[in-house]
Amino acid sequence: MSRRSQILRLLLRYRHSGVFSGMNLDAGHGHEVPADGNPDQFVSDLESLGPTFVKLGQMLSTRPDMVPVEFATALERMQEKVAPIPLERIHTIIEKELGASVNKLFSSFDPVPLGCASIAQVHRATLHDGREVAVKVQKPEVAAQLRSDLEALRSFAMAADHLTQVGRRVRLRDWLNEFGKTLMQELDYQTEAENLARFGQHLRPFKRLWVPQPIWDYCSNRVLTMELANGVRVDAIAAVRRTEESMDPLAAALIRGYLDQIFVHGEIHADPHPGNLRVTTDGRLAIFDLGMVAHMPPRLRERLLKVLFAAVDGRGEEVADEIIGISTRLEAFEEERYLRETGQMIARYAASSHFSEGRVVLDLVRIATACGLRTPPELSLIGKAMLNLESVCRQLAPDLDTRRVVEKQLQHVVRARLRKSLSAANLASEAMELQQLLREGPRKMTDILALLAENRLQMKVTGLEESRLMENLQKIANRVSAGIITAALIMAASLMMRVDTGWHLFGYPLIAMLLMLIGVVLGLSIIASALLFDRRARAREERGHR
Repeated sequence: MSRRSQILRLLLRYRHSGVFSGMNLDAGHGHEVPADGNPDQFVSDLESLGPTFVKLGQMLSTRPDMVPVEFATALERMQEKVAPIPLERIHTIIEKELGASVNKLFSSFDPVPLGCASIAQVHRATLHDGREVAVKVQKPEVAAQLRSDLEALRSFAMAADHLTQVGRRVRLRDWLNEFGKTLMQELDYQTEAENLARFGQHLRPFKRLWVPQPIWDYCSNRVLTMELANGVRVDAIAAVRRTEESMDPLAAALIRGYLDQIFVHGEIHADPHPGNLRVTTDGRLAIFDLGMVAHMPPRLRERLLKVLFAAVDGRGEEVADEIIGISTRLEAFEEERYLRETGQMIARYAASSHFSEGRVVLDLVRIATACGLRTPPELSLIGKAMLNLESVCRQLAPDLDTRRVVEKQLQHVVRARLRKSLSAANLASEAMELQQLLREGPRKMTDILALLAENRLQMKVTGLEESRLMENLQKIANRVSAGIITAALIMAASLMMRVDTGWHLFGYPLIAMLLMLIGVVLGLSIIASALLFDRRARAREERGHR
C-alpha cells in the first residue's frame, strides 16, 4: 500500500502535464510545458522510485504517442544514481550462482566496480588463462521489487484504459504487459548472453564492429561474464585521435550493421547510446549491454521496410497506406486528416537537407496517434533506435552523410532478404504448399459444385447464442420484468394503505408497508445495478486496410 501511494502521488503530481493522461497529441514539437509538469523534475521523481521506474522512463522515451516531446527528451538523459553494494555480497552471489569461490574462478577480481546501476554491478576480472573479462552481477532482491512494482502499475494501467483518452488510444495495460516481459527477460542473464552471441554472429560481416562474447562456463541467470571491452566512449574521443584517425568508417558500419540486424534478422536493440559503445584501441566499435532486445516478425519487417523506402523517396500517400495496414484503426480515426498530415510531413522531410529517418518514424507515430490510429510498438522502437544511431554517428563523424548510408544499406537489406527467401528451406516449404494445393484443389472444387448442383450449399453463422447480443437482450428482458414487478408492488401498497388489516407498522397497515419496502428495495437495486455494472459498448477497432 505504501508503494501504491507513492505511485499515486506521482500520477497526481503530473496529471496536468500530459504524461500518462490526456496529453495534447495535436501539439507540435515546441508546445509549452505546464508549470506543474517540469520534465527534469519528473525524471528525478522517477529515478527516486527505483529501478522499475528508471526502466519505465527509458521505455517511455521511445513512445512519442504517450509522452510529450519535452518529457521524452528529458527521459533520454535518465541516469541511475546508486551506490555500489559491498564486495562481500557480490562474492556471495557469484559463489552461489557459479558454485565455486571467486578465488578459484578468477586469478584477480577488481574490488572497484566498472559500473553500478540499480539492477546490476559490473567488475573487471581476469581468468586463470589470462583473459580479461567483465563480470556483471545482479543485485539481490531486485527481481522481487520489480515484480511487486509491475503488479502495482498494472492496476493503475487497467484503470487508465477505462478512464483516460490516452489509455483507450494506446492500451496502457497491453503496453505494460510487454514492458514487463521485456524487463523480466533483462533479469535473465542467460538470455543476454544468448543475445551477445547472436548479435556477434549476425554482425560478423561488419569487420569494424565487435560484440564481446560471453564466457559460457561463467554465466548463470544472475551472473554474466563476457570479454572485456577496453576502449573510449564515443562521446569522449580525444580531438587528437579524431585528427589522426577517421571515425567515418565506424559510424557507417554502425548504421549498416543495425539496419541489417533490424530488417534482415528482425531484432531491435532500441538503446545504442554512447554508454553501450566503445571505440577500442584496435580501431573497432564494441557493442554491449544487450539485455533489452525486441523481436519483429517477418511480415511486419517487410511492411516497415516499405515505409522507410517510401519515406526516403517522399511518397507520403504510400507511407500513410502502409502505416494504416499495420495499425489498428480506432472508432475516432480521422482518415482524411491523417493522410493529409502524413503527406505534408513526408514531403517536408524529403525536401530537407537534414533528413532524419528516426525523427520521421517517431513523427509518424505521433501523427497516427493524434488521428486515432494505434501503431505497433515496434515502429516506435525502430524510430528510437535510428534516432540514437544518428546521435551517436554525429558524435563519431559529424560530417558523415547518414542519409546516403541509410539509403544504400536499405538496398542491401532488400537483396539480403531476397536471398534469404530463396533459401532451400523456404523453397521446400513453398513447394509443399503448392503440392498440397494441386492435390486437394480439384477434389474441393468438385465438392463445392456438387453442393451447388443439389441445392444443398448453406452458410452457417455460429456463436450468436453465446454472443453479447443475446446477453444484452436477456438483461433488457430481466430489467423490464423487474421494473413491472416493482411498479406493481408499489401500486398494490398504495391501494392497501386504506385497508385496515389489524396489524400496523409506523401507523400504517403492515402488509401495505411490507409491499412498499420490497418495491423500494427492488427499485433501488435496479438503479444501482444500472449505474455500477452496465458497461458502455466497446469502441470499434479495425485492423489492416480500409
